[in-house]
Amino acid sequence: MTRSTTLPSSARRAPRRTPQRLALAGLVIALGTATLSACAPLMLGGAAAGAFMATDRRTSGMQVEDKSIQIKASNRLSDALGGRGHINVNAYNRTVLLTGEVDTEADRVNAEQAVARVENVVKVVNQLLVGPASSLSTRSSDVLLAGKVRATFVDARDLMSNAFDIVVERGEVYLMGIVTEREANRAAELASSIPGVLKVVKVFEVISEDELANKLPRQPANGGASSSGTSPSSAPNN
Repeated sequence: MTRSTTLPSSARRAPRRTPQRLALAGLVIALGTATLSACAPLMLGGAAAGAFMATDRRTSGMQVEDKSIQIKASNRLSDALGGRGHINVNAYNRTVLLTGEVDTEADRVNAEQAVARVENVVKVVNQLLVGPASSLSTRSSDVLLAGKVRATFVDARDLMSNAFDIVVERGEVYLMGIVTEREANRAAELASSIPGVLKVVKVFEVISEDELANKLPRQPANGGASSSGTSPSSAPNN
């Protein structure tokens, strides 16, 4: 079950900055800057891509399919709107989130309809605004804010940070992922506590704790080392 809800940001103390958070924020900023004006998915090297796939709650096949959906949806939007507007496309488990700005209400409706016709798309969450495109400074601020949200999730001991996709548009944070009700509420609470976040929108597929347990990697019955002297792999850390 996919849910899309909003949570207003509240004024709270800024999270403590640690070397881990600053390093991760820098990585997100660098990657985000490289793809700031593009809708194509980010391609990672073998080791990095394998690590992200291993900790993602989607199957590897679904992750590839979501990337394909993003590319096809971007192409459909280009054909339907002729390059008008500034639209970001994010797909997670066949749910597509549209954010950004378009010139008219007709363009907003046409964008949603064009994406809905893409093969294997189950749901379209249309968060497009009718108005002028956001400025480069606003988009840069959004990239910085996304890095802060990601770093906050990494610091949180009660969340698996890679279970979440984070999209920021005009200071509004959109969270996607396959999570439990507890994780959804906790992530929204953390994101809303970050200075500069105007609103948090939850675009989650909510599962039960039992369903989550079935998705997590199985741990060995005992912690003994193998005959080669190496220890078994542990579950992914935040």
